Amino acid sequence: MQTQEDVQQQLISTKTFSNPAILELVGKYRSIAALNHSTSLLGWDLEVNMPEGGAQARGIAAAEMELMTQTKTIALSSLVEKGDKEKDLNDSEKGVIRLAQRELYYYQKVPPALVEELQRAYAEAAFPWREARKKSDFGLFKPHLEKIIQLKQQEAEKLEPDGELYNALLDIADEGLRTDDLDRIFSILVPNLKKILARATSEKLLTETHPLEKVTYDPEAMKKLNQKLVEIMGMPEKRFRLDVSTHPFTIKIAHDDVRITVRYEGEDFKASMFSLIHEAGHALYELQIDPLLAFTPAGRGVSSGIHESQSRFWENIIGRSREFISLIYPLLIENLNFLSAYNQDQIYSYFNTVKTSLIRVDADELTYNFHIAMRYELERKLLEGKISVSDLPSTWDDIIENYLGKRPKNDAEGVLQDIHWSFGAFGVFPSSLGNIVAGMLWTRMKKEGLLRLGAEHGVNAQKNWLKDNLHRWGGTYPPKELLNRVFGHGYDPDGLVRYLEQKYLTVN
Repeated sequence: MQTQEDVQQQLISTKTFSNPAILELVGKYRSIAALNHSTSLLGWDLEVNMPEGGAQARGIAAAEMELMTQTKTIALSSLVEKGDKEKDLNDSEKGVIRLAQRELYYYQKVPPALVEELQRAYAEAAFPWREARKKSDFGLFKPHLEKIIQLKQQEAEKLEPDGELYNALLDIADEGLRTDDLDRIFSILVPNLKKILARATSEKLLTETHPLEKVTYDPEAMKKLNQKLVEIMGMPEKRFRLDVSTHPFTIKIAHDDVRITVRYEGEDFKASMFSLIHEAGHALYELQIDPLLAFTPAGRGVSSGIHESQSRFWENIIGRSREFISLIYPLLIENLNFLSAYNQDQIYSYFNTVKTSLIRVDADELTYNFHIAMRYELERKLLEGKISVSDLPSTWDDIIENYLGKRPKNDAEGVLQDIHWSFGAFGVFPSSLGNIVAGMLWTRMKKEGLLRLGAEHGVNAQKNWLKDNLHRWGGTYPPKELLNRVFGHGYDPDGLVRYLEQKYLTVN
């Protein structure tokens, strides 16, 4: 087992960290990272294994661990202050200080009683959300959501007492992100998407339905296919795990322990397949962070938006491409024998159907952003008290009908479809940032000829480029600075718009 001295010598020898003040801070932070490790493991277990009766005890345990994290973080304040005064820090050292300051600010502003209440509320809401979704009965989840929103309002008030509450929660998910950024992005993106959708529909350029959407599949055969896809994407067998849960997700336990889940609904196999590719994109980001950043504040993905860009890049730009279909076609035929009646062009049409799905995770890449725009609007209004939780189902239905021209038949098709609010993930849904960064990646990789997939090397070129340019830094650079380093500019919807125009307005 490595001692703290061993770790410090390794960091010094590789020049990741050499400043004595930073080394001391990193050493002390390891106990916080260990608590985060345990909390992540508890979160994974809650979704995958834990019996319903364990919710109350799990809430107490999660709250106690979060309080320990708060205490240990505040105890680092003098070391953080000392490190901040040091001169000539390298980028890794500056990143550690910045991120430690962010964690310290949160725990100094949010009182322990509120920290504890939030953790308990999340654990106690998990099973009611599942039951409510299963029965399509919002009333079962409503009191839990009301409590969570009350607590999130209090949290936001502590973090940003003189500003817009939603900005505080956006900043937790995406450092430096403000409602002004999102208003600008959506004001460009949504009108352009409406134009693309209207033209593609009127000119009959879209595949709206496909017979494969109604074909049932054997879940065991689908599991074998998904396992083969994991291998094609180069997921390291000893550092990665795949399980089943109600809502697909990715969680990092440690640098060498990243886990994803999918679900198998028995019909329309692409839903399970693209959930897998999406979550594997998240996992690859975490698995390709510089291992020397492990157990430091910088040893994880920098933001929700950058994270989502990785999952959306792999799911859509790679996964739905003709090149990827050609790469995996033999596996599709081998594992799902009903596909032997379909050629690659037909499967491409199936993978790229465009229609107004009411379910976000099943939405195509063209209409997906309408779902996100709606959630952004709803979250902001909830936090500001402009709508109540009681109003939420009908308000949801009204807004999505305005965007998609369809109205949910029940709560499961509408307000209950996402798990995120049950664990307080407000400010995470503006993942159009992820789609936008994926569009920026498409522009850059297309220019450099990196979108071609080789039969021999598969997706290695794309993985390696992402590792070298985005992944390895972890949280070292703030999101906007990272984008400027890679692309020379910040969030720009133009690449996503051009990608969708080329794909859906061009006859090919």
